[in-house]
Amino acid sequence: MNIIFENINFNSYSGPNSFARKLEYQLTRQGNVVRDMLSADFNPDIQLSFISSNIELAPIVQRLDGIYFNTDQNYDSLNMPIKRTYENASAVIFQSEFNKKLIEHWFGVHENSSIIRNGSNTELINSIAPMESDIISSFENVWSCSSSWRPHKRLNENIRYFLEFSKENDCLIIAGENPDVAISHTRIFYAGHLSYKDLISLYKKSKYFLHLAWLDHCPNVVIDARASGAHVICSSSGGTSEIAGKDSTVIDENEWDFSPIQLYSPPSLDFSKTSPGVNDSIIDMSSVCDQYLSVFSDVIKDSK
Repeated sequence: MNIIFENINFNSYSGPNSFARKLEYQLTRQGNVVRDMLSADFNPDIQLSFISSNIELAPIVQRLDGIYFNTDQNYDSLNMPIKRTYENASAVIFQSEFNKKLIEHWFGVHENSSIIRNGSNTELINSIAPMESDIISSFENVWSCSSSWRPHKRLNENIRYFLEFSKENDCLIIAGENPDVAISHTRIFYAGHLSYKDLISLYKKSKYFLHLAWLDHCPNVVIDARASGAHVICSSSGGTSEIAGKDSTVIDENEWDFSPIQLYSPPSLDFSKTSPGVNDSIIDMSSVCDQYLSVFSDVIKDSK
């Protein structure tokens, strides 16, 4: 199958681009040909458009990772190209049940949609050794968190949870650019931007992975941390708890009614309200890839 990816930058490490690299790798391993929109002399059978589309070279499958609903932005204008693609796409792939409910609330029900959660290259993860350093080796347990930090990722809550529930010989390593909380503490360390391999190495060393973000959709960092063996601690809001695993810890918070909100003013969490994870989603990228190929095949068949 010839597949063209639209609206992707393979040199970026953001969520959609990070996932696109994993999917491209697995699709290619399974004998398919994947190109981006800059490729010349390529005749695609299917077009996978991430978020929105500007041109149609083949039947479009739209992959959605959320829409705009932040009242500090002009969300209607920002959503217009996403909704236009949604209405024109032959099929839509949602990342989570939360994602599907949100978008159907705003855009209406699409006649051909699927929920396919993100995955990890477990073979690659298994080949990477846990991180070792003089600092880490001096602690009994490592906690970690990782993001491109913005207020709704709630780094402050990650830190507060760690300080309340960690032991005296535990440490927290915060990875990712632009942390919006700076704290000087003998057991908290800022690692900044890490390569993918170093992130996996950190996760494999971690006993716990914190992701208390508000209304996140299907964060790749959580899937990678879970695939690395870390115990995930997350919020019930959004779609994160759908991918955190049955052995995760979920902090329960109020349900959102999908109305516009100030995304960068998230509520604080009540850590006494917890429940065990109940979802055991597939996280191996080969299985995720098979689900994508099934959607592609059906669209191609229907277009002929």
